[in-house]
Amino acid sequence: MFVGHFAAGLAAKRIAPKVSLWTLILAGALADILWIAFFLTGTERVVIQPGFMVANSLNLVYIPFSHSLFMDIVWGAILGGVYFLLRRDSRGAWVLAAVVLSHWPLDFIVHSPDMPLAPGIDARFGLSLWNSRPATFIVEGALWVGAVAIYARRTKFRTRAVAAAFWIMIALLTFLWVISLGGAPPPSLKSLAAVNTVFFLVLAAWAFWIERGRGGGPHVPSVSFPA
Repeated sequence: MFVGHFAAGLAAKRIAPKVSLWTLILAGALADILWIAFFLTGTERVVIQPGFMVANSLNLVYIPFSHSLFMDIVWGAILGGVYFLLRRDSRGAWVLAAVVLSHWPLDFIVHSPDMPLAPGIDARFGLSLWNSRPATFIVEGALWVGAVAIYARRTKFRTRAVAAAFWIMIALLTFLWVISLGGAPPPSLKSLAAVNTVFFLVLAAWAFWIERGRGGGPHVPSVSFPA
C-alpha cells in the first residue's frame, strides 16, 4: 500500500494525541523505510519487473527483515519502547507499536504472495489486490478518505496557512498514490531509493510543521501537542 500506511498514522492520532503527527506517519511506513536500507545493503532483494502486477512493477524476492510479521512486531516494540523512554506516554507507545505492525496486514491485502511470517520461514502470503486497479482504488481509497476525515474532524488549525499546508499535503499524497497505481517501473533501484528517501524526509518535515500549528478538534481542548 501507499496512502493506506499513512492512513494508519492519521487515524491513530485520535487515539494517541500526544504522539506527533510526523512520528505516527513514519511509523506506518517504517517497514518501507527499513526496506530501502536493507535492499541497498544487499540484506534483502528486490527486482524491477515491469508488468509483475497490474499496479506494481517490483518483485519483492526476499524481504523478511523489513516486512515479515515477526520483524514488524519487533520494530514496533523497539519504536514504542524508545518513545516510552523519551516521553513516558504508555498509550502513545502502544499505539506507535500498533501502527508499525499495521504495515503487515495492509501489505498482505495488496501484495502478491511475498509477505513472510519471519526470517527463516519460507511460507509467504498476499491477496494480490494490486492485480486490480479498481479494487485497489476502492479499498485503499476508503481507508485513506476515512483516516483523513477522522484527523480533520478532530483538528483545528491555528492559521489558514497551516490548514492549507495540511490539505495540500493530502492532495499531493493522493495524487502520488493515483500515479503509482499505473505500475510504472522505476529507472533503477538506486533512483528508487533516492527518491523515496527524499520523499520521506520532506513528508516528515511537512507533517512536523503542520503539527506545530495544530489544535484540538470538536469536543477536544485546544492544546498544542508535542512535536
